[in-house]
Amino acid sequence: MKQRSESSIGLLYGLLAYFIWGTFPLIINATEFANPFEVVVWRVVFGFLFAALLVSIVGGWREISQLIRSIKAMRWVAVASLFIFINWSVYVVAVATENVIETSLGYFINPLVTVLFAVIFLKEKLRTMQWVALSIGLVAVLVLSFDYGRLPFIALILALSFAIYSLAKNKVGKKIPALQSFTIESGMVLPFALIQLWIVAQFSPIMILSGPIETSLLVAFGILTAIPLILFGAAASRIPLSTIGFIQYLTPTLQFSVGFFILGEPMPTVRWIGFGLVWISLAVLTVDALSRKKPDLPVVDNG
Repeated sequence: MKQRSESSIGLLYGLLAYFIWGTFPLIINATEFANPFEVVVWRVVFGFLFAALLVSIVGGWREISQLIRSIKAMRWVAVASLFIFINWSVYVVAVATENVIETSLGYFINPLVTVLFAVIFLKEKLRTMQWVALSIGLVAVLVLSFDYGRLPFIALILALSFAIYSLAKNKVGKKIPALQSFTIESGMVLPFALIQLWIVAQFSPIMILSGPIETSLLVAFGILTAIPLILFGAAASRIPLSTIGFIQYLTPTLQFSVGFFILGEPMPTVRWIGFGLVWISLAVLTVDALSRKKPDLPVVDNG
C-alpha cells in the first residue's frame, strides 16, 4: 500500500513537472528583452537561491554536507548538473530564435533515445517492435533533415542531454532527496553561469538591471525553473523510468501546440511528414510496451 501511494505521488509530481515545462516557451518569450544566454544565467542563479531558501526552511543543509561526501552519488549529480545546464542553454536559445517546434521534436524523440540507452547502458536486447520504432524514428530524422536543410541538431542535443540527465537522476534515486539534489546541481553550475554572465556583459547590457518589470520576470523565471526540476527529481525517485517515458509526451505536445497555434511557427508539408513518422514510431513503442505484462521502456535501477 505504501509503495502504491509513493508511486501515485511520484506520478503526480511527474505530470506537474512536464506540464510546467510545456508552458516554458510562453514564459521565455516574455523575457525576450534579454540576451537568451543572460536568461540562462538568471535561471541558474535564482533557481539556486530559491532552492537554497527552501533547504534552509526545511533544515536540509546538514544533510547536503553529508551527501556531498558520497563520491559515487556526487559523480551522478555532477553528470546531471552538466547535462541539464547544456539542455537549459540550448532550449532557451532555441525558443528565443523561434525554434519552439524543433524543441518539441527533441522531447518527442527522447523516448527513442531512452530505448537506445537501455541497449548501451543496460545491455538490453530490443524486441522486433522496438527495432521498428527506432527505424521509423531514424527515417523521421532523415526526412526532417531534408526539410530543415540540416540535421535537426537542436532536437538531437535536447533529446540526448535530457536522456542523460534522466539516467543520472534515476541512478542517484533515493540517495539524495529531490530538493537537496537540485540545490547541489544548480550550485555546481553556478560558477559557469557567472562566467557566462561576464561574457554576455562584454557584448550587451545586463537587462536584469534595466527596470523592475525586467528584474521581476527574470527572477520569476529562475524560480519557476527550480519547481519542475525539483518535482521531476521527486518523481524519478518514486517511479520507474518507463513510467516517466510515457508521461513525458505531455511536454512536447504542449510545446508543439504553443509553437504552432500561438507563436505561428511554420509547418511545411515535409515537416508534417517527419513529425508524423516520429508520432508513428512513438505509437509503435507505446503499443509494444503496453502489450507486455509490465511496461518495458527501459528502467534504470537506483543502484
